[in-house]
Amino acid sequence: MSEQISYNAMAQELLGQLPRGAFLSVRAEERINTMTIGWGSLGYFWNLPVLMVAVRYSRYTYDLMEEARDFSVSVPLNSDFKKSLAGTGSQSGRDIDKFKVFSLKAEKGKSIESPVIGSCGLVYECRLIFKQTMDPALLAPELRQKFYSQEDYHVMYYGEIVSTYLNKN
Repeated sequence: MSEQISYNAMAQELLGQLPRGAFLSVRAEERINTMTIGWGSLGYFWNLPVLMVAVRYSRYTYDLMEEARDFSVSVPLNSDFKKSLAGTGSQSGRDIDKFKVFSLKAEKGKSIESPVIGSCGLVYECRLIFKQTMDPALLAPELRQKFYSQEDYHVMYYGEIVSTYLNKN
């Protein structure tokens, strides 16, 4: 059972949890994957509620995001997912089925093709509307040195939030 809510009703919870991790899940044809994200942004662009997520080129999720039309962000509201967040953030979906290995239930999204993480408290379903590559020359040198010493930059994916809800399991 779930309760539909406004996209910004739980903004504080989303932004508070992001540094500890949330699940970004995506489907491209028959392939699905989830990964842990720790960075993102909730905002309002082009008269739309938008969630922005950052994915490095080296990630398997990047390959899927390039083919996908949508994505979901599932936000744990308790500590039950701590081990799963650690695992999905450190192992590649190219090599393993993260849903099986970390006992995550991939549920059908309400309004998107990409899965959501079952029993994860807060869910954002997003339609991909824009992507932006990073220009390293425009990044502050101290950030480039701190976060991109391997030159594995992010692509920023902007999704129109088409559904936000709380799972009550």
